[in-house]
Amino acid sequence: MEKHPHLLLWKAVFVLIIIGLGFGVYASSKSIDYTWRWERIPQYILSTEPLEIRSPFDGTVTVDETNKLVTVESDFGDEPLVIKGFDTLLINDGDLVFEGDPLVETKHWNIGPLTWGLIMTLQLSVVSLIFAVIIGLFTGLARISSNPALRYLSVTYIELIRGTPLLVQIFIFYFFIGTVLDLDRFTAGVAALSVFTGAYIAEIVRSGIQSIHPGQMEAARSLGMNYVQAMVNVILPQAFKRTLPPMAGQFINLIKDSSLVSVISITDLTKAGREVVSSTFAPFEVWFAVALMYLILTGALSWAIQRLEKRLSASD
Repeated sequence: MEKHPHLLLWKAVFVLIIIGLGFGVYASSKSIDYTWRWERIPQYILSTEPLEIRSPFDGTVTVDETNKLVTVESDFGDEPLVIKGFDTLLINDGDLVFEGDPLVETKHWNIGPLTWGLIMTLQLSVVSLIFAVIIGLFTGLARISSNPALRYLSVTYIELIRGTPLLVQIFIFYFFIGTVLDLDRFTAGVAALSVFTGAYIAEIVRSGIQSIHPGQMEAARSLGMNYVQAMVNVILPQAFKRTLPPMAGQFINLIKDSSLVSVISITDLTKAGREVVSSTFAPFEVWFAVALMYLILTGALSWAIQRLEKRLSASD
């Protein structure tokens, strides 16, 4: 007997819902009399606009179209300019050219501003993630420490950071701490994201460690391990498996939260999107493209963590 007799039906329901959402977006655009201009977007992601090569001096042109070779002999005795290969010839053999005159065009792949913004977002997220994990791990351990000073400091840090908005913290790190320590925009942004995310990771680490039965620590200590050895070799590996799903959610939040650093003029994906909107006057297309690029980042991270989770569960 089939375990899921209505599986095909529910898949059809899912497809209909997606189609309905797509139609809703289309109908909404029609209701506000909006003309979609998707053809404007690709050039801001990856452009193939031709690169124009100009003459650096006055001279005479020699063209060998068979071998795709252009030579410019200088009138002032400078070393000749030799161009090997071109797509479009803008001058003729024997022409006299002056400094700055266009000679040839070649196809050239250019990374668009949205792609540069995506790269900046990726850099911010990766660096912040590394520091956030380090901060969260040590703060989580301090949170369950028997030392009152460490415990109170960790609780104060966690409650202070979780109780204030990230946007406010970014301003404090950039305008106050950044001014005192002479931090650039990127460093201030990374510091704010790391400290903010580290507070949440600390609580995830604490809950993961406390979910392990106390007998595990006692057994490790009875085998002659000290506290640090028992924590590193016995407790943390088990806690890591249990905290992987909430940790993945926090990592994804970090990527999305990185959009807030645009307020301190870091040209991440969100700021690049605003700049493209101002030049294309196509806000819906640009923001849908930006949302898709964020989705690609978070989806890739989610997929990687799911694969890791399955591998760890298979090793049990």
